[in-house]
Amino acid sequence: MNVPKISSKTSLFLLLLVISTLTIIPYLGLTNFHTKGEPREAIVAVSMLQNDNWILPINNGGDIAYKPPFFHWCIAALSLPVGEVTEFTSRLPSALAAILMAIVCFLFFAKRSRNDIAFLASLLLLSGFEVHRAAMASRVDMVLTCFIVLAMLQLYRWWELGLKGIPIWAILFMSIATLTKGPVGIVLPCAVIGIFLLFQKVSVWKAFYKIIPIALLSCILPLLWYYAAYQQGGEAFLRLVMEENVDRFLGKMSYGSHEQPIIYYVYITLAGWLPWSLLVIMSLFTLKYKRPQSTVKLYWERFKDYITHMDKMRLFSLLSIVIIFVFYCIPKSKRSVYILPIYPFIAYFLAEYMLFLLKQRPRIWRIFSIFIAFIGGFLLVVLTIVKSGIIDKYVMSSTSDISHYVTALSESWDIIFIITAIFIVFLIYDIYKSKRYLTYNNRYLYSVVALFFGIQLMLDASTLPAILNAKSMKPFADKVVSTVPNGEIYSYVSSSMMRFFIINFYAQNRVIDFEKEMPKNGYLLVGERDFNYIKEKYGEQYTFEQTLRSDRKGNDVKDYILLFNFQENTAE
Repeated sequence: MNVPKISSKTSLFLLLLVISTLTIIPYLGLTNFHTKGEPREAIVAVSMLQNDNWILPINNGGDIAYKPPFFHWCIAALSLPVGEVTEFTSRLPSALAAILMAIVCFLFFAKRSRNDIAFLASLLLLSGFEVHRAAMASRVDMVLTCFIVLAMLQLYRWWELGLKGIPIWAILFMSIATLTKGPVGIVLPCAVIGIFLLFQKVSVWKAFYKIIPIALLSCILPLLWYYAAYQQGGEAFLRLVMEENVDRFLGKMSYGSHEQPIIYYVYITLAGWLPWSLLVIMSLFTLKYKRPQSTVKLYWERFKDYITHMDKMRLFSLLSIVIIFVFYCIPKSKRSVYILPIYPFIAYFLAEYMLFLLKQRPRIWRIFSIFIAFIGGFLLVVLTIVKSGIIDKYVMSSTSDISHYVTALSESWDIIFIITAIFIVFLIYDIYKSKRYLTYNNRYLYSVVALFFGIQLMLDASTLPAILNAKSMKPFADKVVSTVPNGEIYSYVSSSMMRFFIINFYAQNRVIDFEKEMPKNGYLLVGERDFNYIKEKYGEQYTFEQTLRSDRKGNDVKDYILLFNFQENTAE
């Protein structure tokens, strides 16, 4: 029987699917919640399942979600088979979105360029620090990024087809992106394709009447939800929508929100592309530079000529990077995850540049590989020493968090660490052995990329879970749940934007606001500093008896957390 030959693209597609799946999904549930952001999103899905309200569920004792519900719908739907929302199911939508985006980008670039460039670009995308971090987190950003990028690629395909018909998939993807985080899911793809059309000599009028109907059609599904949510939330919901989508962009929010200077996105992008940005920076010292010998006008004419004759897909990718980057530089509120949609397009140019360096500047690759091998070897030696318990006796007397983390690491020796350690050692040896054949094929390059995947795997599967679980307030949350197995748990936090997010998640959304309810008795969660306010204001009205105290400061309120059993004083 003749076995059909698998094409190179098919082989690389399957390999990419296996790599992306094995390096992300198995490790999603190993780490407990240790930041305020993840449980804040996950608890919305918990509320959806508890109250069967999939439009505007109430959580954290009276809050409505700050973002539209698509991400939370995904968490809730993926949690139904296991019967509860877990760390794994709450992070799974982000992981699936990252994998989907990497695979679709591979297919998109491979069709319009070379298979090896597209494959390498997808590997770089998955391994870059910022994308990998977002893929492992229960946050809306990776799902938003995925559908913005998919919409942009579909709009480009629509242009390739002569702007004929209605790009249904692009409309659907923009609708989903809007249902994930707001109108930016429509604005960005339409802005990119609109400016790209102008570069293709399409008139402003034609670009306008082609894009506006698509944008309006993309609004239909989100508007159905916004209307239903307004029916439940009223003016409070409308104010929240305006603040999150309009005031945030104009810098007029009622609270400070990640305000940063414009230059922030320059260095945060370099940080988000670690370790590959280091290779680029190192290579800049080896390139030959010529003194300017022409006028500014002549350089400008050359630049315009270059853009005019640039490959269309590369031009679209370049415009995507520039437009999205500039768009997010406008508002005062800036976060590294906002510019995630530029990462797939940067990955393509980065892959081209890395292959160029491999052929034209092999010495830089050699130096970079030595650096990555040193990092991998050093990390392996340090973790082996720590996990063996050799240094435990030197840090046990310390009361710092470092001793706490060292102890946690020394108790986390497992088979995954051993397997990844062998994998790292083998790759370091392979890189050393193949140095003579550096410029003959791409094996050397892929060995270095695989080595970094191995380092990531060691951290994700064996090292970070031990450290971050030692940092998490879940053990204290378990004590609170054991002390108060049923009924409401009251809380007070002086900051209007803050809640006991982690404890509330592990308590299954039972934490509600003390001052709103003013109960006669029960249990009160409060930070050590905030209790001074409670004692001063309600000391005569209530009797407070301390039941629990956390052994370290909470991840959300940044203070030691106290649990009090309180009782209203009766008049004699």
